[in-house]
Amino acid sequence: MRGEILGAERRRFWHDDDKLEIVMSVGVDGASVTQVAQRHEIKRQQIYAWRHELKKKGLWSPDAGALFFPVDLPMAQAPVAGSPPSFAVELRLRGGRSLHFESAVDPATLSELIRAVEGA
Repeated sequence: MRGEILGAERRRFWHDDDKLEIVMSVGVDGASVTQVAQRHEIKRQQIYAWRHELKKKGLWSPDAGALFFPVDLPMAQAPVAGSPPSFAVELRLRGGRSLHFESAVDPATLSELIRAVEGA
């Protein structure tokens, strides 16, 4: 039996810094996991595996890429003594989704809500 070698298998070594940079590039300028994988000539599953690996090592967190911007909101009503004013807020997320909540919502709860809406 005779065979031909059509191409050499390519194995690349990726440093944690390189993996982290690739994982963090998902979502930048709307880039999907598929687009990032194609750009770096890797499979989509590799990015998911690296996310898991980097998270396990404590080098990456899903919240690490979250961007928070300061926002000046108008006073809707005079504050009650000892409590900040509360008013309705609409947060527009990617994909055309939006989240409506009261301004007094706990930041941790808001983060969970955002993750739930974006994961739906």
